[in-house]
Amino acid sequence: MVKSPTKTLTLEEFLKLPETKPSSEYINGKIIQKPMPQGKHSILQGELVSNINSIAKPQKIALAFPELRCTFGGRSIVPDVAVFAWERIPIDERGDVANVFKTYPDWTIEILSPEQSQTKVTGNILHCLKHGSRLGWLIDPGDRSVLIYPPKQQPELLQEEQEILPVPDLVCDFKLTVGQLFGWLKL
Repeated sequence: MVKSPTKTLTLEEFLKLPETKPSSEYINGKIIQKPMPQGKHSILQGELVSNINSIAKPQKIALAFPELRCTFGGRSIVPDVAVFAWERIPIDERGDVANVFKTYPDWTIEILSPEQSQTKVTGNILHCLKHGSRLGWLIDPGDRSVLIYPPKQQPELLQEEQEILPVPDLVCDFKLTVGQLFGWLKL
């Protein structure tokens, strides 16, 4: 994980900086660059966005975004997948999807990279839940598990192939088991 120099910036100063590749996040006054996504991360992220949107977008109930900056509650984070209820998607003056999202996602999904801090990623999920998110997932491709974070409840660890992953009510038609999720890793 790459950290910036120790000079502290405000959130407003951070948001004026040019974007980095991979993205940097602003957490507790510090700038933390996310690791470069690798193969497993990328395939899981792409399949999740595609499959969620294939169900939710035609019905205009939700939209999944990959690597979308969300700024709220004093942080600016970039979840691997951010799902927004249709009516909560910020729009600009032309009626297009806005470039800036100053709100929390309804469902935040993080995919752990090998060199990434699980504590930092969990902190981002908990931050989302504290500010209104309906659900958080932490996917660990290394041990093929998913930690489910419902709001104001104890997290649940799912590892068995047949276990159905819980989803927020807004995408209740989206059905996925642990085995199907990690099956996307096979060619």
